[in-house]
Amino acid sequence: MTDATPPIPLSTQPRAQKPITFGTDGWRAVIAREFTEDNVALVTHAIARQVLERHGRKKPVIVGYDLRFLAPQFAHLAAEVLASYGLNVRLADTWAPTPFIAYAALNHDSAGAMMFTASHNPPEYLGIKFIPEYAGPAMPDITNPIVANVRHLEANPHDIKSPDGVAPGRIELYSDFRKEYIEYLGRFVQFDVLKRGKLKVLFDPMYGASQGVTDALMRECGLTVTTIHDGHDPLFGGRMPEPQEEYVPELLARVPAEGFDVGLSSDGDGDRFGVVDEKGNFLTANEFLPVMFHHLYKNRGFRGAVVRSTATSKRIDCVAEHYDPAIKIIETPVGFKWIGQAMRDEAVIIGGEESGGFSVLGFIPEKDGILANLLIAEMLIMEGKPLSVLKAEIEASYGQPFYNAYENHHLTPAQKEGVISRLKAFKAGETFGSVPIDSTDHKDGVKLNFGHFDWLLVRPSGTEPVVRVYLETTDADRHRQILDGFETLLASLGQDCQKPELSPCS
Repeated sequence: MTDATPPIPLSTQPRAQKPITFGTDGWRAVIAREFTEDNVALVTHAIARQVLERHGRKKPVIVGYDLRFLAPQFAHLAAEVLASYGLNVRLADTWAPTPFIAYAALNHDSAGAMMFTASHNPPEYLGIKFIPEYAGPAMPDITNPIVANVRHLEANPHDIKSPDGVAPGRIELYSDFRKEYIEYLGRFVQFDVLKRGKLKVLFDPMYGASQGVTDALMRECGLTVTTIHDGHDPLFGGRMPEPQEEYVPELLARVPAEGFDVGLSSDGDGDRFGVVDEKGNFLTANEFLPVMFHHLYKNRGFRGAVVRSTATSKRIDCVAEHYDPAIKIIETPVGFKWIGQAMRDEAVIIGGEESGGFSVLGFIPEKDGILANLLIAEMLIMEGKPLSVLKAEIEASYGQPFYNAYENHHLTPAQKEGVISRLKAFKAGETFGSVPIDSTDHKDGVKLNFGHFDWLLVRPSGTEPVVRVYLETTDADRHRQILDGFETLLASLGQDCQKPELSPCS
């Protein structure tokens, strides 16, 4: 007998089921624990009832899915439930990035779309993102009734059934979502510019749904593109499919070593992006947004407001003020749905968030990593200079350095509540960590402003015993003083550093 690796011990304790809720970007859960056929059917019944209430049966419902494990099977189940309500369904005939399905929700004059994805979350997760007819993230006036329907069906399982006496709707396998999206994308990306340029690009779709889209479009324009981590791997190569520095080591190493002009990446469903300059430096979204604003304002002639989340760097404010002090800066709560709402309400040059969400003037009000990556290539060709040089030139226009910090602190529920309560008690004119507070903001967690560009934001997670801490200053000493103030506050509450198991990303 040969030795065998002992199996991983499984807990014999029953796991409490997490309630079905719609967070900043839909419902996400662990496959086979909460994300089951029964729960997916229940959520789809809840969505079908909301669709009927808002639109009746005249408009189709779009259903799409990415490369996640069992995503096509769940998508087909949802299509069957929707059709049982007399709704006509256009079901993607293969996997697709979220931007394809978001645009289809608008382009098909639909009653909305269901997208099966867990975006950049770990591979054990799957989720349902409901996209309304305006092609942006669903707002609370849409998700709250859906969740209310879920609660009713959970309490009254005998109601989990299709309406009596209704002829089933038609399920159509639809193959043109890709073609339609690319035609739309051509209104915003100057493919003629890409065809005139010479770029050597290393592209990492992270085994996600942007493979064969972003890289194919660049190749069709004559750019030299090497793609890594493509193909179908529902485990995403053992990494998070999230285009952040820690998950793209090949880009960081190979771009400078092999003479690439830029490294580009997208997350699991193609709605977020990552970029590495020619020297192998990863640009955070906070660093990228000012550079892209510069391109859109200077090279593309876009005019309008700037919208960013409250957790996003004010570096972009500096660049906007440099070009035109009258440019309106709109600060939203965290979550691209709030940015998308602002983009639906008025002309916005650029909408972005620190987690990699991005859209531009006139485009659908949804984050799109395909759009971002192609605009980066367009920008580099139009500027005719390396990304590191362009970034340095724009940073020189700031007039001061920026120091950023981001941390997750894992606390007990009581400690989490205590942190937020203590921070809410601070007022303008008081000091925090020996630094005077100019103003406070409670639109999303607690934000303490210490001047035009210096701020501390603490947000409680809605799903975990965690507080998320963001800090930005233009002075290193002030940065340390504010951090010391927060650490003193935590110490007074007796911080618990135990990390929860299988935590999804917000």
